[in-house]
Amino acid sequence: MSKVKEWTPKEIFDEASEYLDKNDIQMIKKAYKFAKIAHEDQKRASGQPYINHPVEVAGILTDLHMDAETITAGFLHDVVEDTGATIGDITELFGDHVSLIVDGVSKLSKIKYKSSKEQLAENHRKLLLAMCKDIRVMIVKLADRLHNMETLDALRPDKQKRIAQETLDIYAPLADRLGIGTIKWELEDLSLRYLKPDDYYEIVNLMNSKRNERVAYVNRAVKKVQQAIEGLGIKGEVYGRPKHIYSIYRKMHDKHKDFKEIYDLLAVRVIVKSVKDCYAVLGAIHTEWKPFPDRFKDYIAMPKPNMYQSLHTTVVGPEGKPLEIQIRTEEMHRIAEYGVAAHWAYKEGKTDEVESNKSNVQLNLFKKIIEIQEESENASDFMDSVQGDLFSDRVYAFTPSGDVIELPKGSIPIDMAYSIHTDVGNSTTGARVNGKLVPLDYEIKNGDIVDIITSSSSDGPGKNWMSMVKTRRAKHKIKQFFKRSSHDDDINSGKETLEKDIVDSGFDPATILSDDNLTRVINEMHYTSIDNLYAAIGFGDIQPNGVVNRLLEPEKNEIEKKRQEDAERDVLEGHKTISHESEDAEQGKKPEDNIKIEGVDNLLVHISRCCDPVPGDEIEGYITMGNGISVHRANCPNLLQVKTGNNRIINLNWRKVEDNAITYDSDLEIQGYNRSGLLNDILKRVNSATKNLNSVEGKVIHEDLVSIRVSVGVRNVQQLDRIIDSVNAVPDVYEVKRTEG
Repeated sequence: MSKVKEWTPKEIFDEASEYLDKNDIQMIKKAYKFAKIAHEDQKRASGQPYINHPVEVAGILTDLHMDAETITAGFLHDVVEDTGATIGDITELFGDHVSLIVDGVSKLSKIKYKSSKEQLAENHRKLLLAMCKDIRVMIVKLADRLHNMETLDALRPDKQKRIAQETLDIYAPLADRLGIGTIKWELEDLSLRYLKPDDYYEIVNLMNSKRNERVAYVNRAVKKVQQAIEGLGIKGEVYGRPKHIYSIYRKMHDKHKDFKEIYDLLAVRVIVKSVKDCYAVLGAIHTEWKPFPDRFKDYIAMPKPNMYQSLHTTVVGPEGKPLEIQIRTEEMHRIAEYGVAAHWAYKEGKTDEVESNKSNVQLNLFKKIIEIQEESENASDFMDSVQGDLFSDRVYAFTPSGDVIELPKGSIPIDMAYSIHTDVGNSTTGARVNGKLVPLDYEIKNGDIVDIITSSSSDGPGKNWMSMVKTRRAKHKIKQFFKRSSHDDDINSGKETLEKDIVDSGFDPATILSDDNLTRVINEMHYTSIDNLYAAIGFGDIQPNGVVNRLLEPEKNEIEKKRQEDAERDVLEGHKTISHESEDAEQGKKPEDNIKIEGVDNLLVHISRCCDPVPGDEIEGYITMGNGISVHRANCPNLLQVKTGNNRIINLNWRKVEDNAITYDSDLEIQGYNRSGLLNDILKRVNSATKNLNSVEGKVIHEDLVSIRVSVGVRNVQQLDRIIDSVNAVPDVYEVKRTEG
C-alpha cells in the first residue's frame, strides 16, 4: 500500500476498474460528483479544496481493493456532517448499505453534551456499535483517520497532539484488532511523530546513520536464505524489510534498551506457496543458523485473534548477529496486510479459510463490544472498558483442551474463568498453570496452559476479588453476584436506612413513603421497582441522602410556599417587622442576612440566581408572588424588563459586615480556543483565588472554540474581579464574563 500518495479521481477509477465491473465504477463516479458539488467552496485547514480529503480516503480504500459500496462511502463520508446533504439523500441515491456506512462514520455533532470528553466518548461508542452492523464502517473510518494524520501538520500543535493521542489510543489498536497491519503501522508512526517528535526524529536519524551497513548485512542473509530455498526446490520470495519506527520506540522505552542493542532493525521475510513449504523453509534456516529457543513463535498453528499467521524465528545469523525471519504463505501475507479487508480484497482468489477467519474475528470482536455496551453505565464508562479490555496489550493463554483465550495483559486466572463463563468464574476455587498450582492472583503469561479448578459447593467469589481482577467483565460479574446473594438483606437494610434518615429530617416515614411519592422517585431515578431502589441503597450503589431529598421535596416545597405567601402578604399590607426565625440566620451564615431593606428589618429575601449579585454590586429587590423578595443586580436584564412603573421594586443595600466569611455564588462564562490543557490552566487560576469552586461545565461550540462555565463562591465583587482578571490572562482565553439573565 502506498504511503502519502496523492490520488486523482481518474487514478481511483482506473485502479478500481481492474477488479470491479462497469456498474460499480458508475456508482463510484456518481459518488465523486455528488461529493464534489456538496463540498464546493469548502476548504481544509491547509487551505486546499475540501474535496481533496474524500478523494484521498477513497484512494486508500481502492488501494485496499475494497468493494464499490465502501469506496462510494469513502467519497461521501463527510457530506452529511459538513454539508446540507442528509442520510435520506444518501439512501435514495446510493442505497441502504452506503448510507449505513456514512451514518456510522458521521460524528454526533448535532447533539449537545456536557463536555467535549463526553461527546468524544459518545462518538466512539456510536462508531464501534455501527461497526458491529457493518465492518466497513470502521475500514472507512481508518482510511479517513490515516489521511487526517498524513495532513496533521496544518493544525495547531495542541490539536495535533490531541488527535495523535486519540489515534494511538483508539484507531491504531482497532486496525490491529481487525488485522489491517498496513494501516496500523502508519498510524502508529505518524502518532509518534507528533506526540514524541524528539524521540521520533532521533530514531529516524539513528536508522539512517548506518543504513548501508544494515542493508548489506540483510542482503547477505537474504542470499543465504534464497540458496537454502532453492536447495529444497521451493519457489518463494525473499526480501529484507525495515522495522517500523514506533516498534523500535516501544523496544527502547518499554524494555529500556539502547538503540545499539536493537539488532532486528531490518528483518527477512520469506513468502512461499503452501503451509508445508513454510515449515520446510524453517527447517532449512534452523539447519543453517542456530535459533534462539525463546524467540520462536508459531502463529500458523496458533493464529492471532486478528487472523495473523506466520512463523517467527530469531537466529544467530551471519557474523554472529541476531537476525529475525518471518515465513508465511502468499495468502497469509495478504491477511497480515489487509486483515478483515482481505474479504473484499482479491475476491476472485479468496478461499473459505479467509472467509471463515474474517467471520471469527468479527464475531469475537463484536461479541465483546456488545457485552461491554450492555454492562456500561454511560459512554465514558463504555470507552474506558473498551480501551482496558480490548485495546490494551494482550496475552494468549490455553485451556487444557487447547482453546486459546485472549486477555488483557495483567489478567489473572479469575479473569480467565469469567471470560469462559459466568458460572465458571463464580465457582472458581483455584487454578493450575502449566500443571502447577498457583495463587489466584498469578499474572497470566503468553502461552500458559491455565486449568481453572471449580467446585459446585463453592460459596462464590471472594470479597477481595474485585480489587484483584483486571477485566471489566470480571468486575461486573462479581458485583452482580454479590448484589443477587444479598438482595433481600440489602432491601431491608436500604428501607431501614431511608426511614431513619426521614425521621432525622423531622418527617413521618408513613406519610413520606406513600405509593405516589415512591413511584415518582423511582421513575426519576430510573429504577424498575421500589425493592431495587432499597437494594441499591443497602448495597451502597447510591447514597440515601439524595433519595431522601427527592422524597421530601413536595413537603418542603409546600411548607416554603406557605411561609413565603405569609411573608409577602405582610410586606404588601405595609407591615414593618416580619418574623424571620432560622437557625442559619441566628448563626449569621446566610448570604441574605447581609442585605438591608430600607425601612424594613428581618424580611424574607433570596438571592436571585439569574444574575448572582455579590457584595459591592448595586442591587434592587422585587416582591414576587409566592417566593419572597428576590435580590437582583441593578442592571439585571430580567429586572429591567419589569422595572418601569412597577410598585413591587424596592431599594436594597448591602450591610457593612466586618470579617465577612459568607460566600456568594457567581457564574462565569469563559470562551477560548480549544487546546489540550486549557481547562486545567483555567481551574488553576480559579483555585488560586477562591477555595469555593462549585461546578464546572464545558462544551465545544465550534471545532476550534470552547465555552466553559464555572460557578464560584466569592465574598465580594472585588474578589470576583480578581478571578476574572486572572482567568483573562490564561493563554487562548479571549473572553470572561459574568452571566446575566
